[in-house]
Amino acid sequence: MHSFDLHAPEGANKRKRIVGRGQGSGRGTTAGKGNKGQQSRSGGKTYLGFEGGQMPLYRRIAHRGFSNYPYKESYQVVNLGEIEKRYEAGETVDVPSLYLKGLVKGPCPVKILGDGELTKKLTVNIVKVSVAARAKVIKAGGSVAEAEKQPEKTGKKAKRRAMRAQAVAGAEDGI
Repeated sequence: MHSFDLHAPEGANKRKRIVGRGQGSGRGTTAGKGNKGQQSRSGGKTYLGFEGGQMPLYRRIAHRGFSNYPYKESYQVVNLGEIEKRYEAGETVDVPSLYLKGLVKGPCPVKILGDGELTKKLTVNIVKVSVAARAKVIKAGGSVAEAEKQPEKTGKKAKRRAMRAQAVAGAEDGI
């Protein structure tokens, strides 16, 4: 076999179909798109769920069910192991001090979890403390006082400003 004998198998190479180039081409007039209607027009596409102009199913069916999204509460989580590393004995653990030490970011309420060991006597003043964390703090000789919850319907920026102001005021007092 020589290189000049090589050729593609029969039917492998087909001519490109050229449409819309006059009646004599066999693919003129409608250019293979049929007669009239949405599909024959340029840009004649429909969207997912389109039912030919009839009211689509997703709009005919009533929206049912309940979403908890507007009412959900999200907490920033801090473990006792992190508190053990960053706090000295006798300090108060509250949101401004957690913010100053870089354990929380922003205005969400905080929950203390009991992951890790605690050997220092600390005063915890946080909105939510888990049962395990409470037991470990009390076992280490500290105390747990649940703080008041922050007011709900304020903007993020207002909450953040208030927390920064509280943190700065606490830093000036010697936290």
